[in-house]
This record gives sequence, structure tokens and C-alpha cells, in this order.
Amino acid sequence: MLEVLNLQVSYGAIKALDGISFAVPAGRIVALLGANGSGKTTTLRALTGLVTPREGRVRFLGREIQGRPTHEIIRGGIAMVPEGRRIFANLTVLENLLLGAYWRRDREALGRDLERLYHIFPRLAERRGQAAGTLSGGEQQMLALGRALMSRPRLLLLDEPSLGLAPLLIREVFQVITRLNDQGVTILLVEQNALAALQIAHQGYVLETGRVALAGSGAELLAHPHLQQAYLGGERAEG
Repeated sequence: MLEVLNLQVSYGAIKALDGISFAVPAGRIVALLGANGSGKTTTLRALTGLVTPREGRVRFLGREIQGRPTHEIIRGGIAMVPEGRRIFANLTVLENLLLGAYWRRDREALGRDLERLYHIFPRLAERRGQAAGTLSGGEQQMLALGRALMSRPRLLLLDEPSLGLAPLLIREVFQVITRLNDQGVTILLVEQNALAALQIAHQGYVLETGRVALAGSGAELLAHPHLQQAYLGGERAEG
């Protein structure tokens, strides 16, 4: 579904991505891991047109999309849940959700999608008329996910969905991500929480200083000595 080939991005003299390549097959969860400054968020910004690559290609559903405007990429089937959620605190839950579908004109289908979303996130249904800023951190993350889904994406990009959440809520968010994938949504998951990400990912890539340092299945990366030492505290992951 998504192919990234030799992607290079620079901010002035600083090279943020130094020729990374990876793929996200249809129907899979792919995790992109790495410490702060490794290039994870820059990768997402390049995929969504927020930065223009200096070199390299990005193919989505067989079409090259690098350098295209963000609104065109979104309408083409890619949606992103940004780091920190970035919901509109003064708007209601329903208003936030409808903003995710601002470009859609299929009102009947939009209504059905909204009901399906309320089935996936029952707490959003209960709080549909409530100001989004009054929701808990976990509920706000669910709202950000729901808002992105309202654009009917073929590919969902998640930027640090566990950030700032308690362990119980992290588990709940990742269960929802798995459920969405079971329903056919392809997911590129950017995470610092390597253990949580690799436990649900089919494939993973580890970025270090703008390059792919490791690649493999979720199980292979969980068992890799370098990743265990650098990201899992040297302990073998279980569960």
C-alpha cells in the first residue's frame, strides 16, 4: 500500500532523514520506533506533505505523492492522528468528529460512519455534546482517532498515541488500534513505547539518527538484543 524509497529530508544544514526505505503492506500494522530526534515525526510530516523531501519517493496505492499538498494527500486516503492529539478543546465531541470529514459531501454515508464510530467508541457517543477539553486524556486520544477515521482513510498514521497516558489507558488505546486493524484499517504506528508497539505490530523498523538501524517482524524485534538493551531496559519482553 505504502512504499518509502530512499527518503531524505533536511532542515537547513541538519539532515533529519538520511535515505530511509520501508513499506506498509495493506491490512497490516507497521511500527516505526526510535528515540527523540531519530526522524520518526519527520517521516510522518513527509508522508503527509508537511515537509518536502530533498530526495526519495513515496508511493501510496501505486501513485507517487511526495511533494503533493496535504489536503490532496488526505483526500487520497491518508489520515494522521498527531502527537499530543490536538483536538479542539472548545468544540464538542461531535463537532470535532465532523471536522475530520470536512471535505466529504456524502451525508448519508457520513451519518452511518458516525454511528459506526460511536459503536467503536461508546464513551464518545455518551459525551457527544460535551466540550472536548473536558474529556480525560484517554478519551481525548479516542476522539483524535475517531476524528481521523471520519475521513475514511485507507492508511492511518498514528504519532505517539501512548504519550502522556497511564499504563491502563495505553493498554486500552492499543486494544482499539488492534481492533481497527482487524476491521481492515492499515496502520503506520510511530511510538517510543517499543514494547507496546511491537506486541501488536506485524512489522517494525527502528530509526537511529535518520536511518533505518533495524527491521523485522514484531516478534523478531522484541527478541533482538540491541533493541532490548536500547529500548526495553535489557529485559526480555513477555506477554
